[in-house]
Amino acid sequence: MTRNMINTYVMSDSNNLTNHTLYSEFLAERDEILRHKWFESEKVGYDIGFDKALMEWIVRYRKEWRQTRKLHY
Repeated sequence: MTRNMINTYVMSDSNNLTNHTLYSEFLAERDEILRHKWFESEKVGYDIGFDKALMEWIVRYRKEWRQTRKLHY
């Protein structure tokens, strides 16, 4: 495969990725985590960081959030 063919394949593959349901679910989940990070940081008065927000959100909210998302499909 030539370099140009590889670049074309990667570009077309990434375009498909942005339209994929799995990717849109990832983006929706990330938005929820960032929202959680903002709320929790506001409560304590400082940035709690993405890692802490991620772990808290997974433990507290992910299961229910995913179940409500499935109802929409």
